[in-house]
Amino acid sequence: MFRRFFYGRYGNDHLNLVIMVIALVIGVSSVFTHGVTYLIFALLQFCLLCLWFMRFLSKNHYARSNENQKFLHFWGRLREKFKGVRAFFSRLADRDHRYFKCPRCHSRLRVPRGRGNITVTCPRCRHQFDKKS
Repeated sequence: MFRRFFYGRYGNDHLNLVIMVIALVIGVSSVFTHGVTYLIFALLQFCLLCLWFMRFLSKNHYARSNENQKFLHFWGRLREKFKGVRAFFSRLADRDHRYFKCPRCHSRLRVPRGRGNITVTCPRCRHQFDKKS
């Protein structure tokens, strides 16, 4: 009987996972609050869990799939926007190289540190310029 109940239900997807993680974060942060703030967090967590449960048990696969596709499109654009932030911090941690931008094509070039004045040749446009590494 229990197996039959879940037959045809939508189940979990990426959007449901994000809803569950947000509800969990709100639940953990509500432990450190009291009064009206606690009630607001508890109500928000309850609403998110109801939304997760509704999506999980839904039989309307088409609507839930469209919601998930819209979320994934939004998430992809958001990741693309912050893609440079991760690259910036990895370059910041790299103590063995210096990074320059080509003045002509603006591509990023990696040059070893401690070589003094060098002539850098861009591999993309073959432009040569002098820099101190």
